[in-house]
Parts: sequence; structure tokens; C-alpha cells
Amino acid sequence: MHIIAVEFRIHPANASQFREAILRQAAKCLSLEPDCHQFDVCFGIDDSAHCFLYEKYTDQAAIEFHRSTPHFAEFKKAIEPWVESKDAKLWQCTQ
Repeated sequence: MHIIAVEFRIHPANASQFREAILRQAAKCLSLEPDCHQFDVCFGIDDSAHCFLYEKYTDQAAIEFHRSTPHFAEFKKAIEPWVESKDAKLWQCTQ
């Protein structure tokens, strides 16, 4: 399995818009991408503008498919002005 871990810092004024958008994105990925097995969305307990994603895919091809989908492109374009910073890392899971 391949893991994408992403940490976002969102402009505080856009935190609620981002929350709605990322929850829709997670639901779309899980329903439209058969090789997306997990898409967890986490927010800071004391900071709603701090978001962490944990996404699990079958393999690198599934990640490439994910990044080529229309819903990913739409999501990326929508959130771009709301994001202060983004740190994404790829991992390989042994389980």
C-alpha cells in the first residue's frame, strides 16, 4: 500500500470553506476511486485552520490516477487561495 500524508495550514478566514471542500473531496475519492482504501481528514483540536490528511492507495498507479481525476483538479483549484502552506509526503506501508 502507498500512503499520502498531507499537512495543510489554511488561512483562518477560509477554514470552514476548506473543511467543507476537503470532506467532499474525501467522499468522492472513496466512492469514485476503487484503489483509494482510506481517506482520513483530521483537524487540530485547538486550531481549525490546521488539517492533516491520511490517504491509503493500492499502489503508485492508483495515486497517479487519483491526481488525474476531475474531482482532484477541481478541489485543487478551489482551495489554492485558501492555503497558507502544504507539506505532502509519500510513504510505503508494509501491511
